[in-house]
Amino acid sequence: MPANLILGNSRSTGYSAPVSARSRTSHSLVHGMDAVKLRNRTLIRLLARLMAFCGRCLFLFVRVRVIPSVEGFSPHCEPDDQHRSLFCLWHDAILAAVFCGKTVNVAALTSQNYDGDVVADLLDAVGIQPVRGSSSRGGAAAIRQMFELAGRKHVVIATDGPRGPRRVVKDGIVYLASQSGRPIVPVALGVSRAWKPRGRWTDLVIPWPFSRAIVLGGPPIYVPEGLTPQQLGPFRDQVQAAMDLIQARVDRYAAGEAVDLQAPLELDPILPPQSKAA
Repeated sequence: MPANLILGNSRSTGYSAPVSARSRTSHSLVHGMDAVKLRNRTLIRLLARLMAFCGRCLFLFVRVRVIPSVEGFSPHCEPDDQHRSLFCLWHDAILAAVFCGKTVNVAALTSQNYDGDVVADLLDAVGIQPVRGSSSRGGAAAIRQMFELAGRKHVVIATDGPRGPRRVVKDGIVYLASQSGRPIVPVALGVSRAWKPRGRWTDLVIPWPFSRAIVLGGPPIYVPEGLTPQQLGPFRDQVQAAMDLIQARVDRYAAGEAVDLQAPLELDPILPPQSKAA
């Protein structure tokens, strides 16, 4: 299985975006700057722990509600064989996912670049096991580790990372669900007031003190085992629909509307691939 299926930048299997000469030059300059930045691992760890401290302090002043649609399917519960899941969230919700509550036996995917070093140490500081890898660096090892961890931990994946496009589900989490037998739990964040610093392709949602934040988990989505890459599309689209629905729901709630957060999601059923062949 190619590493870029789970860790790549495209929804389409085997697709690699063309890289221009300008992009290659910019990439080299960034890596040259990274070589100057905090190469000392001790300094990186200290920075990550400072960020963890600041994040914990911030969320002491944020009114957070965490609502799983189905009891037990939460990263804040001890995972067992029935409830162990793959949690799907958007890249802009990472901060709230890390600091909204104490997680139990959770692993999360982060990249192998300089930013990934800081994020990995930040995750480690709050008790989340980082899995390092991307389509260009460490992908195969990260995939093997995620398959192994899915057997005993919850796994969290920001499905639209690391390069976008923003809020678009990719094939990787669906493939991992099919091969591991674990359900996908869509998760969305809504915040009443937040700072949203603009990145290269997405925002990061940072709640203001005394704001309201809601983290809503949707019902688990079960993917048939043993799907080929060519069969992932309908199930990826179902996860996309679920993410869009619960995101719209929490956005309305955060804006002050009266919303039934636990109303059933109306998703189109998918005929199993073997039934279609029949």
